[in-house]
Amino acid sequence: MLQLSNSLIDRPVLSLRTGGHIATTVSAIFNPNNLKIEGFYCSDRFEKRTTVLLTQEIRDIIAQGFVVNDHESLTDPEELVRLKEILAINFELIGKPVYTVSKEKLGKINDYAADSETLYVQKLYVGPSLLKSLSSGQLSIDRTQIVEITNKKIVVQDLMQMTKSALPMTASPMGS
Repeated sequence: MLQLSNSLIDRPVLSLRTGGHIATTVSAIFNPNNLKIEGFYCSDRFEKRTTVLLTQEIRDIIAQGFVVNDHESLTDPEELVRLKEILAINFELIGKPVYTVSKEKLGKINDYAADSETLYVQKLYVGPSLLKSLSSGQLSIDRTQIVEITNKKIVVQDLMQMTKSALPMTASPMGS
């Protein structure tokens, strides 16, 4: 099932051991190489510091928040040697400009949807610029349409290619 960003951010982290709220997710940690959410920065409720909740520590995602075993599931960012490079990049998805291969600006990412099982980002929702928003609405881009991801922008297939790739394989365009 796909989860929008607002169902992942600013959510309680709940402990199975104590049955209580131990932290709150603040922001997602994205791996820009594959758009996987590797974890979440969290505001620790008891120690008043920023910790990291790794995705492998999440037992379940429920309506009330993220379920983990206990407070030990939260890790200090300095201890995450394998994620050191990803944490240093500090890749942010919301607000990232989106361009086509032919360099047409489509707008900026204003939301995303991630698979709740794998936490891979599956869809990007792009809001057009102010002028274009008067004539068109939000654009949904599937992860298969992404060509390149950099720290400054995301490049996707041209709109005409996106339309053609959305057609079923057995259908012939224009009835020919």
